[in-house]
Amino acid sequence: MRKATGADPKMWGTKIIGFGDFRYKYASGREGDWFLAGLAPRKSEITIYLTGGPRQHPELLQTLGKHKMGGVCLYLRRIEDIHLPTLRKLIAASIESLKKAGSIRSLKPA
Repeated sequence: MRKATGADPKMWGTKIIGFGDFRYKYASGREGDWFLAGLAPRKSEITIYLTGGPRQHPELLQTLGKHKMGGVCLYLRRIEDIHLPTLRKLIAASIESLKKAGSIRSLKPA
């Protein structure tokens, strides 16, 4: 995530490790700050946050390995079940999707 975002990890709240900052703005006018990619080690699984939407990349999800999906999250039981080069590609593709969609109003410097 550090390589894909060009940013060091930062805590978002007490349980999420985020990489990169961006400012988003909804059509409603609501704005906020969030991370480009992140993870949260949980008791039963690792949650990977891909704000750009992992579902937009079904070809990568097919070769990723054992995972579950929910919204913009991937849920992994064990990192050993995942094809790490594919996860790296998925993280980079998710960030690129955010940029192309114009969802990012501005990237904050790392």
